[in-house]
Amino acid sequence: MKRLLCSLLLLAGAVAAARAQTLADPTQPPPESRLLPQSQSDLPAMPRGPQLQSVLIGSHGREVAVIDGQTVRKGEKFNGAVLMEVRKNQVVLQKGRDKQVLTLFPDPAHK
Repeated sequence: MKRLLCSLLLLAGAVAAARAQTLADPTQPPPESRLLPQSQSDLPAMPRGPQLQSVLIGSHGREVAVIDGQTVRKGEKFNGAVLMEVRKNQVVLQKGRDKQVLTLFPDPAHK
């Protein structure tokens, strides 16, 4: 009888300890999300216009750029502009007299 009473007391203590523990809600955002901007106006400005995503300069004169997911060879058109130059970090598009330089890794200071 004494053994049963001890077992019940231990079990009751374990249940009480288990209830006292708080479990994290898995549907709650992580704590570091509090550091993120809360509104659209707090977000950094997204660059406008076409985005240069990749550059390929081949050994046999092949020069290719990936702009907004589209593969463009030197001399081909992208949105009405001709790909004039392909460099290791940037390309030059020309539409009429207007030239546009797209940089692979744009400087974050320039928005």
